[in-house]
Amino acid sequence: MRHNVMGRKLGRSTKHRKALFRNLATELFRHNKIKTTEAKAKAIQPIAERLITLARRGDLHARRQAAREIYDPAVLQKLFDEIGPLMEDRSGGYTRIYKLGPRQGDAADMAQLELVGVE
Repeated sequence: MRHNVMGRKLGRSTKHRKALFRNLATELFRHNKIKTTEAKAKAIQPIAERLITLARRGDLHARRQAAREIYDPAVLQKLFDEIGPLMEDRSGGYTRIYKLGPRQGDAADMAQLELVGVE
């Protein structure tokens, strides 16, 4: 039984899963939306929300904490200079998941994860 077991393993090792989540979060902030499987979108959503909360704080410690997850300096700068100030008036709910239906090849449920209020 999976009582109180948090997170999704997605059939990957720990290092592979963490790298996948970092890459998905980086691409979400780079392009403001990503199209991926529904399970991956649901797994990356709390990570992205936490990073946006750090960007809203905007101090040096928050930037260094976010830099542990976002390796690309340009995306990190965009997160703190553009996305963080846009989300100042929101008290949470920075991302949204749209279900897109099954994928053509293997019928995996697809979803689009996007930032709310960013064009």
